[in-house]
Amino acid sequence: MLRLENLTKNFGKAGVFDANLHLSPGEIVAVLGASGSGKTTLLNLVAGLLEPDAGRIFLGNEDVTHQPPEKRGLAYVFQDHALWPHLSALEHLLLVMKTPDRALAQHLLERVGLGGLDARKPHQLSGGQKQRVALARALAARPRLLLLDEPYSALDPVLREELRLEVASLLRAEHVSALHVTHDPDEALAVADRVAVMEGGRIVQADTPAEVYARPQTLAAARAFGRLNLLAVEVEGGQVHLNGQTWAVHGLESGPGLLAFRYEDLAPAPKGLIAKVLAVYGGRGERLCRVNLGVGEAVVKLSAAPGEQVRLVPLGELRVFPLPQEARAYEQGKAR
Repeated sequence: MLRLENLTKNFGKAGVFDANLHLSPGEIVAVLGASGSGKTTLLNLVAGLLEPDAGRIFLGNEDVTHQPPEKRGLAYVFQDHALWPHLSALEHLLLVMKTPDRALAQHLLERVGLGGLDARKPHQLSGGQKQRVALARALAARPRLLLLDEPYSALDPVLREELRLEVASLLRAEHVSALHVTHDPDEALAVADRVAVMEGGRIVQADTPAEVYARPQTLAAARAFGRLNLLAVEVEGGQVHLNGQTWAVHGLESGPGLLAFRYEDLAPAPKGLIAKVLAVYGGRGERLCRVNLGVGEAVVKLSAAPGEQVRLVPLGELRVFPLPQEARAYEQGKAR
């Protein structure tokens, strides 16, 4: 459906660099990364709103690299809805249809939860309803590919969670391929078939959400999903030694690095690493504890009380990443 080959747009230190990505028909791919990582630039290149400096863009077997936006057959859902104030919800859909069909337009509005609101104009709709109109309008155009740029970022958390699940379900039911830009890891996990993590304008890992979450290939990919503990450690032969405990790690064979593990990656065990509970946090049906591991502090998903001493062991793979450049420079400075 979509194929990017070495796509590049250089804005100095910013931009998109050598991006390679593909989407299969009916697939939803989330582009995940921090602000400034190049996500929206990538989307604008695909849409034709920016001209690449190098690389190619294919839709199916057609090279559309230098085609104008209106020739690509794409639909773009923006953060701010981009609705026309003088048009009703129904008129927004009819305007983009190749052959206006009121019955089909009303059906699409019903599919996005706007049945009976087809005559309302944007100022008569809530934020969530406006975003539903924008989505229905995009689907009414029968696009080859749907582009979504942080479409739920302006909504309150409860509505955001509801709408993103509804939209993902609708896209799959309609077999619509979508490239979905977000900085929200929960959103990427909830809606995407695959996740492409961006850092510094580059795609550093693209795989299923479960694979990227469990086995991130870079520190940026690990951080993209949040809820991450980082401890400075020394690796010897693929192992780290922590207060009498030896744990096998992946990613770095030897040398200084950052041990990365998520809140749920450690669990109580009779002969684990001794940890003292410093504070307890609750929320969303889980109990989180900040603990002192002797070599640093971490947050762990654990049922314990402040002041309690527990023993912890890893539940699965732990990864160690090379120290970032600024951290290496700091360590080298201390050594001198």
